[in-house]
Amino acid sequence: MTTSRRLRMGTAALAAAGVLAFTACSGGESETDPGGGTDAGEVSGEGIDDGTTLTMWTRAPLERQAVNAVEAYNSSHENQVELEILPNDDVEGRVGAAAQTDALPDLLAGDVVRIPYWTSQGIFQDLSEQIQGLDTLDDLQVGHIDAGTIDGAQHTLPFVTDISVMVWNKDLYEQAGLDPEAGPTTIAEFTEHAEAVAGLGTDGVAGSYLSGQSGGALVFTLLPSIWASGDEPLSEDGTSANLDSGSALEVYEAYRGLAETENGLGAGSQQETGATWTAPFQEGNVGVMPYPYTAVTGLFETADFEIGVGPIPGVDGGESTFLGGDAIGISSDSENAPQAWNFMQWLMSEDAQQEVFADNNDTAANLAVLESGYEGADPRTAIANATVEHGRTPVAVHFNEAFNAAGSPWQLLIQDAVWGDASTISSHNEAINTILAQ
Repeated sequence: MTTSRRLRMGTAALAAAGVLAFTACSGGESETDPGGGTDAGEVSGEGIDDGTTLTMWTRAPLERQAVNAVEAYNSSHENQVELEILPNDDVEGRVGAAAQTDALPDLLAGDVVRIPYWTSQGIFQDLSEQIQGLDTLDDLQVGHIDAGTIDGAQHTLPFVTDISVMVWNKDLYEQAGLDPEAGPTTIAEFTEHAEAVAGLGTDGVAGSYLSGQSGGALVFTLLPSIWASGDEPLSEDGTSANLDSGSALEVYEAYRGLAETENGLGAGSQQETGATWTAPFQEGNVGVMPYPYTAVTGLFETADFEIGVGPIPGVDGGESTFLGGDAIGISSDSENAPQAWNFMQWLMSEDAQQEVFADNNDTAANLAVLESGYEGADPRTAIANATVEHGRTPVAVHFNEAFNAAGSPWQLLIQDAVWGDASTISSHNEAINTILAQ
């Protein structure tokens, strides 16, 4: 099936074209329709492990977790996955180009907020029957499944679950006279702590940091505070935004106050595109900030300062997290769907979730493993895992254009709210609505 044909299809046709080509559960060769269609046949719960080489793409920010998963699978299965790590900024271009030439990999993992659009364009095969047959389905976090669900048809499963947490530099807290064991529990405490660290007047050290020109990093770090405050930044169907709510304005105002404070926000925050937004904290130069948990676990043993971890608070308390990371599906170009499903269903098992994620202090997608699989783990991992219960994943087909794309209205909203004309916030929210409602 060519991509031009794929893009001309309506949703119903896309769903039909994406039906997974499974063979009988007894194993054997795939019965791919030579005409490019598919033959559902009898569905195997475990797919096929017959020594097939599978191709797979994922994003560079989640390289460590992806490598752990692939190495664990390859060492225990006949099938072998060849993993290609794509620079984050290249993902859209590579997927778009591959879709044009029917050259998508067997397994494609992507930013969960981009999954609804990719699914709407027929990038993934329909896995509804296979997902519903998973023994562990009731224990899986649903955000990454919902992101790939269109008209009731499910296409994706969680791959790497990345959550946003509040982190703080305990050494700087102690120097600033703060309790290094107590992170902020309200937005007011967040600004209070950041201002105390800024007040140290240490060269290169700032109270907090913001990735001002990265729409993706901004939703990852700011939306949890709005959720925790009880507001909904997006409508349930993803076609409208509420980013000028009272709690949203209070969150923006907190960062604006820090931007107006000497050393309140790290140098470069306004221009930060997201390429290096985790580096200032990693280098010990930031007091407190929302941060990706997948990035902080690697610092526990290597940083030359002590790190605190807590949930991201709302204006008056509460807590939430952005259930981000990558979801994974089988591409519509794959001719190895049963083998690719063998990888996916294995990854959802409790044993794989334990080995790949829990044993490496990373966040499992299986809630049972989150509850019982971290005995002896770093206690900060338990704190981070507990936030998953309160986590959310925004789902909108046009999320990328509204939020993640360079120059998106969300990015412009934050630029004005923190550094510019804050009276324009509602007009930016309307611009977001226009895109989401397409």
